[in-house]
Amino acid sequence: MKIVHVLAFNAGEKLRSMNDRCVVLMMVGDEGSWEPNIIWVGSYPKSGNTWTRIFLSNILENIAAEKTVEYSINSLARWSKRDAALRHYTRRLDKPIEQVTAAEIAALRPEIQASIAREAAVPIYVKTHNAVARVEGFPTINFDVTKGAIYLVRNPLDVAISYSHHLGISVDETIEYMADPNATTSIYNDKLIYEFMSSWSLNVASWFSVSDRPVLIVRYEDMINAPQRTFGRIISFLGLEVSDAQLNQAIENASFGKVSQQEAKHGFIERPTSSTRFFRSGKIGQWKTELSQAQITRIIQTHSAMMMRCGYLSERC
Repeated sequence: MKIVHVLAFNAGEKLRSMNDRCVVLMMVGDEGSWEPNIIWVGSYPKSGNTWTRIFLSNILENIAAEKTVEYSINSLARWSKRDAALRHYTRRLDKPIEQVTAAEIAALRPEIQASIAREAAVPIYVKTHNAVARVEGFPTINFDVTKGAIYLVRNPLDVAISYSHHLGISVDETIEYMADPNATTSIYNDKLIYEFMSSWSLNVASWFSVSDRPVLIVRYEDMINAPQRTFGRIISFLGLEVSDAQLNQAIENASFGKVSQQEAKHGFIERPTSSTRFFRSGKIGQWKTELSQAQITRIIQTHSAMMMRCGYLSERC
């Protein structure tokens, strides 16, 4: 698989606002052939992507219904899409998915994203774990149909623990996977085609480097420690008008306790077969007790530049 990264990352550059932990880049470029209706909800896996989409689904449903309801975690497709959904590809290919190459998927990806934007009457939220890159000569993210993005970032020390449970592999294997600049998911499964994630550092850096569409960068830790303020910034970024009561109720409905209860009772259609539970813990700082010193050192040595940029590591370390 031929991969060319599209990055303009300066390891010494700091977040524009270390106090707010959020960055908004407001340059807008050419809109291209299709209406730029996609608002990406992007992240490296296990960094708060599903949490954010559940929150947004609760907000949008409450606005549409003009009443406060607890939205089902198994109905997220009403308010958000997944460009990696296998069904988008199978209906456009003239051969069985088992015979499709990674290059053919890469070539089709921009068209799939344009189709999602074209079919949306209003801006549509689309989940992705893709790094911003070119694979086999084609972009992983079609910016011609992109209106903006919310990008979630989480301390890789905690990501390693959560992602190992999600994948059903050891923490050491996960740490190695997170360091791989060419990392992808499997070419397809019964629900999804592959995504090009790259390493944790390059995934984060690629989205930090986007300069021609508005991008809001949100830390997972701030979603936990300051939910009203952090989710409020997401609402402001999107230009949605909601009351304090609607905001607080959506935060509560998307809380770990609420969604884990829903999963226990009804299951969760996005849970991979490799994982016994999708909503496993949702805590921060687990690495302090669950990772060995050797594992901590490996992660920091690999990702120190981006960890410092995101506020997870002191420059004195």
